[in-house]
Amino acid sequence: MLATLRPLFPYLRRYRRDFVWGGLSVVISNAIWIFFPQVIRIAIDDLNQGVTRRKIFLYAGLLVAISAAKGVFLFLTRWIIIGISREIEFDLRNDLFRHLERQPSAYFHQHRTGDIMARMTNDLNAVRQLLGPAIMYSANTVLFSIGALYFLLRISPRLTLVALVPLPLASILVQVLGRKIHERFERIQAMYSEISAQAQENFSGARLVRAFAQEEAQIAAFEKSNKENIRRGLRLVQLMGMLWPTLEFVLGLAMAITLLVGGHEVLTHRISIGGFVAFNTYMVMLTWPVIALGWVVNLWQRGTASVVRINELLSDKPTIDDAAADPAIPSDLTLRGNIEFHNLDFSYSGADSGRSEVLHSLSLRIPEGSSLAIVGPTGSGKSTLVNLIPRLYDAAPGAVLIDGRPIRDYPLEVLRANIGFVPQETFLFSQTIRGNIAFGAPGASEAQVLEAAEAAHIRREFEEFPAGLGTMVGERGITLSGGQKQRTAIARAVIRNPRILILDDALASVDTYTEEQILGELQRVMQGRTTLFISHRISTVRHADQIAVLVAGRIVELGTHDELGKLTHHPEERELVVSMKKVG
Repeated sequence: MLATLRPLFPYLRRYRRDFVWGGLSVVISNAIWIFFPQVIRIAIDDLNQGVTRRKIFLYAGLLVAISAAKGVFLFLTRWIIIGISREIEFDLRNDLFRHLERQPSAYFHQHRTGDIMARMTNDLNAVRQLLGPAIMYSANTVLFSIGALYFLLRISPRLTLVALVPLPLASILVQVLGRKIHERFERIQAMYSEISAQAQENFSGARLVRAFAQEEAQIAAFEKSNKENIRRGLRLVQLMGMLWPTLEFVLGLAMAITLLVGGHEVLTHRISIGGFVAFNTYMVMLTWPVIALGWVVNLWQRGTASVVRINELLSDKPTIDDAAADPAIPSDLTLRGNIEFHNLDFSYSGADSGRSEVLHSLSLRIPEGSSLAIVGPTGSGKSTLVNLIPRLYDAAPGAVLIDGRPIRDYPLEVLRANIGFVPQETFLFSQTIRGNIAFGAPGASEAQVLEAAEAAHIRREFEEFPAGLGTMVGERGITLSGGQKQRTAIARAVIRNPRILILDDALASVDTYTEEQILGELQRVMQGRTTLFISHRISTVRHADQIAVLVAGRIVELGTHDELGKLTHHPEERELVVSMKKVG
């Protein structure tokens, strides 16, 4: 159990002082409440000697005072301990989100978004209940049970031993069913992750589902998963349905034994009537702790299962980090933009996977302030090559250099702050157009946003919207056309004023006229910057300082637009060069 909870120890230590105050409140609350039956015992025995108004008011006042004091400290207990659990949930969620934000993009190709979301919501809630209600009720149950046992033994050791005979049965029951509850809850959480992933993928891919008329098929698949989730949930309910009634039966059996044996004790004058009533009051007051035991076991089993699932995420260390970064590099360093690739070999899955490499022995130099266009057939490794520059994927040490230094020398924040990147798959956030353009430059002024939109040839279109730049674009920019989304992404990269600008097929969704307008604006933006752009349109790349033809992960041709065509050994290369000559 302790090994399972070890990931939570740093958070528990952070609030140890608050836990001390919470624990003190628990002790005082139970210490006060434990005397309630004692006052009843003394009152009944005293009133049996003679009833007076003074005695009635005295004992009634004592019972009210004990109840009020207990209520105050119970409130403090809940406020402190439940409050701590909320604070830890807050810290844990922030740490988990921060940890996931540092993961490379490849991590999210291997883990389904719905599964991650389920762990950040449902599992975190289970952990909160473990650290709040489970701890609080466990402490209350243990302290009150110990106190009650002390007074029960003082009233009648023989009656106490007889009345508690059924309780070992409850302990065995809790252990056996608790283990099964833990196993079934883990299966429920796994199924919940599956359902969340299905829903997330369908909502994100709503257009595709409708375009292929797969609504009914997806509904049927979701219903099947939902039925399995319900089936697993009902199996857990069956266990819980067995646990609580059985605990109540055990407690009822103990009460029956108390009445039978205790009544005989009263008749033989071994205990007083007040002592007998106090004994039964303690047994009744133990009803909730015994019943709560089943609920607490459920919380502990659910919580520990969720701790394991959350720790699986926290244990995944980022594969791309600043471990090799030079601490002497200032955080505000501006790169010149001289990029070099030296004998670059790259494979997504590693050398031991059996998969072939994407890039082979690739060497290339891009001088600072120059532009390089990369062309080639689909799957030749163009996007892979440019993704290595901002370390979205990691090349071998020393294979990629900027300004003469391996890119691993630069802290990620410094490296990426100098790069404006427009990926092949445009992603917009569910916020305003202004917010999407200024995403990489939160402090940008309205004038800078408008200037970036102008550079991407999208300003006029956006200003014609009813809300202008304040228009909400919907999830993933669903309310915009493909061309508008790509131009928004270009504006988002340009506004950062980067030293290195990477455009990965960024004009694929715009028409030829708009492309010419954007390229005209970009010619001005590209001055003094190192620019790399990938395109399948020859018209896009003809004005580049250099054009690299990439085929099967190798550069088979490098030169200006006019220089290409002298060496055309590969069929696909020949087709590209012929196309370029026609355009030229």
